[in-house]
Amino acid sequence: MAYSLYGVLTIVVAALGLTFVACAFLLVRRLEERKPASLGEHVGAHKAVLAKLRKRQPMSQGEIDYAREIVSDCRSPLAYSIPATLFSMGCFYVFGCLQQLHGATPSVRTFIGVLPMFGATNLTVQLLRVARLKAPLQQAVTGSATNV
Repeated sequence: MAYSLYGVLTIVVAALGLTFVACAFLLVRRLEERKPASLGEHVGAHKAVLAKLRKRQPMSQGEIDYAREIVSDCRSPLAYSIPATLFSMGCFYVFGCLQQLHGATPSVRTFIGVLPMFGATNLTVQLLRVARLKAPLQQAVTGSATNV
C-alpha cells in the first residue's frame, strides 16, 4: 500500500485532532465541575475585569479573584487544545482535499480549510494576550494587600 505525502499528513493530523479533542474534553469537564465565581455570572464582567487589569485600575477583591481565575484558565496548557483542535480540523480538510486530487491543480474549495486555521490562530492570540496579564495581576494583588 503506497501512501502519498498528503495521505500521510491527513492521517497524522487526524490522530492529532483526536488527541486535541480529548484534551479539550478534559478542560471543559474541569471547568464545568468548578464552582463558578460570583462575578462571572454577570454579563460583561469578563471584559470589564480584564479592561481594569490592563489599565491597572484599582480592583475589588472579588474582581481580583475573578481575574486570577481567568488568567489561570488561559495559562493552562489544556486551554490551547481548543484552538489546536480547530487548526487540525482545517489541516485535515486541506490535506484530505489535496490527497484526493492526486496531483491535479487545487481549486479554491480545497483551501476552505484555511478559515478554521485563521480562527484558531486568532483564538490562540487572544488566549496569549490574557495569559500575559499574570504580572499586572500579581501587582494588583500586592497593591490591594498593602491597602488593607
